[in-house]
Amino acid sequence: MHNIDLLIVIVYLAGLIGLGLYLQRRASKSIDSFFLGDRNMPWWALGASGMSSNFDVSGTMVIVAMIYALGLKGFFIELRGGIVLVMAFLMVFMGKWNRRAQVMTAAEWMELRFGRNKAGNTARVLSAAGNLLFAVTVVTYFAQGGGVFLSTLLGIDPDFATWAIIGLATIYTVASGLYGVVYTDVFQGIFVFFSIISVTVIAFLYYPLPESFQVSVPLLQNGFTTLSTTLNEWSTIIPSWQMELPGAYSKYNLFGIAILFYLLKTTIEGSGGSGGYLIQRYFAAKSDREAGLLSVFWIFLLSFRWPFVVAVAVMGISYGVTETVIQNPEEVLPSVILNMIPAGLKGLIIAGLIAAAMSTFDSVVNSGAAYWVKDIYQRFLNQNATEKALVMQSRVASIIIVVIGVLLTEYFDSINDIWGWLTMGLGSGLIIPQVIRWYWWRFNGYGFAAGVFTGMTAAFVQLIFFPDFTEYQVFMFVAGSSLVASILFTYLTPPVEDAVLENFYRTTRPFGFWKHIREALPADRIQKVQKENRRDIFSTVIAVPWMLLMCITPMFLVIRQWESFGISLGILLILSILLYKNWFVHLSEENTLD
Repeated sequence: MHNIDLLIVIVYLAGLIGLGLYLQRRASKSIDSFFLGDRNMPWWALGASGMSSNFDVSGTMVIVAMIYALGLKGFFIELRGGIVLVMAFLMVFMGKWNRRAQVMTAAEWMELRFGRNKAGNTARVLSAAGNLLFAVTVVTYFAQGGGVFLSTLLGIDPDFATWAIIGLATIYTVASGLYGVVYTDVFQGIFVFFSIISVTVIAFLYYPLPESFQVSVPLLQNGFTTLSTTLNEWSTIIPSWQMELPGAYSKYNLFGIAILFYLLKTTIEGSGGSGGYLIQRYFAAKSDREAGLLSVFWIFLLSFRWPFVVAVAVMGISYGVTETVIQNPEEVLPSVILNMIPAGLKGLIIAGLIAAAMSTFDSVVNSGAAYWVKDIYQRFLNQNATEKALVMQSRVASIIIVVIGVLLTEYFDSINDIWGWLTMGLGSGLIIPQVIRWYWWRFNGYGFAAGVFTGMTAAFVQLIFFPDFTEYQVFMFVAGSSLVASILFTYLTPPVEDAVLENFYRTTRPFGFWKHIREALPADRIQKVQKENRRDIFSTVIAVPWMLLMCITPMFLVIRQWESFGISLGILLILSILLYKNWFVHLSEENTLD
């Protein structure tokens, strides 16, 4: 790196920390300030912050690797989580349902749904524990990717690089809470967006792909193998039912089944809502309307990630044509930046990607600490704690989450390994109970707690004793165990009191199996709820392909596939009009059913 690049990165980091420390006083007033920004943050800031949080370096390195090795078809592998397709569900209905609960965490939500009794408390504790564990593991994932990225660029020890980037992000995260997270994310988002545009324009103008070229994929044990492909094959988005990939990527050879499986898993996950930093933005939203607006803005900004990863993959392939084939797909991103970006611009792009790493990290840590403070410490250990004591607990919990997460990086070999287990293993242990809680009145707190506990246990059993399971086997084992435990313990224990269920239903208004609870409402209220539910179901059917096309359409532009670009853009415009008329115009500032 040139000295000017280092100077840009240093100035950026200093400005970031300065902004976080500046916001410290505002975040220190209370835990509502620290974790939710007093529920008074503008939708555009929450949406921009969400985009920055999703645009992480670790995930971007994995996605670039998939596009580089598999072509545009690699896009569909990231249905497992990289596309963040759950946002389509949050945009239409799941975001406003959660916002209406007026809680701070997904665990606190459990008492609204299951009651403030032993069953509700058990569900709340298990939810908090599950989300805390997930936050720690996500920190591990981001620390691993951030360390690889920074060490490759700077030529320093990966462990030192990991602690350096994590340490800097921890300073402003601990100091300024969600205020710092959101506004530093907006600041970082400017750098991220500049990086996206710069790299995409460079790839489009100067690096057209040749008719044939070579890529590389990892072998099962060690090393890599080079594969030959053509532009026509690489640029085809329509997925094959089967592929013939060697080595570590051979697990994707039943490609059609993989896509259907990932789509099913994402639909289940989206229908249950999300925990952590995704849902925290909706808890902080002012109204149903602002929850919708922040979602649209979030998805729009996030869609720019995809032309960026395609541009990086194209430049990585071009480097292999003129120099030498990049062997490790996960090193394509740092290799392209080091070898193909001019001085000055390189520093700005590196600052943008460091921003991406830090913005995801700060969101995870802030939301994870909320589970300890709100759902365990304040609820069960010290109900009379002062706001000052709670904010101090928030900061201590943030630091502990960081330290444990970074130490766990020693137990994983690659970023893709961590991502696969997070999405298919540990994440699957939380999915099933999160879905059932919204749609089935009979589901109770003990069923939820049993499902979460069994799912998390199954995830670690698989990791330790059955490490060679495919992603499908991991999901079926973990999610199946969780489902059986959820249903069994629900029927072995009493149902939730009708008064609790009626309050929950009036507050959130979900669709599903709520007939006898819904009938307690006046007829005009029932009609209003059912009309909204029907509209949301239809809008979700539109929103899922709409979001996919928001990502796919600019990918065709980058590689100059004009016919595919025109068709994709036309369908996208039609879906946008339908979504506007059926969903967007009905967004409301109303917060209650009355």
